[in-house]
Amino acid sequence: MTRVLVLNGPNLNRLGTREPEVYGADTLADLAKLCAETGRELGLDVDFRQTNDEAEIVGWIHQAVDDRTPIILNPAAFTHYSYSLRDALAQRTAPLIEVHLSNPATREEFRHTSVVAGVATGTIAGFGTASYTLALRALADLL
Repeated sequence: MTRVLVLNGPNLNRLGTREPEVYGADTLADLAKLCAETGRELGLDVDFRQTNDEAEIVGWIHQAVDDRTPIILNPAAFTHYSYSLRDALAQRTAPLIEVHLSNPATREEFRHTSVVAGVATGTIAGFGTASYTLALRALADLL
């Protein structure tokens, strides 16, 4: 089985309670379970993680680069300003798919720019938790 990192940035640990009209009612645990189940169907070993710490997520990315591990990433707020995240991702050695539960292009103007998109293989946004299953399917096709 191919190992895949599914990384989640700040505030995603608040899923289910944070703005459910935007992000849905599913919790982070629900999302982790969905990703694990979808991954098994596709022959992918999903390593699902979340952090509110920019340094921690950059460290995880460095390890993925060294191990040639594909990444599915919801950078959350880091999407719009984290050049350290972008620079780490630019070193990628395997596919990278950026995901978002909501569609940033339909939201506040400051959310319209992604510093990550330019180094990603592709971006999937606006489909709620299905953004993750779509990303896993796209990644399986790429691999």
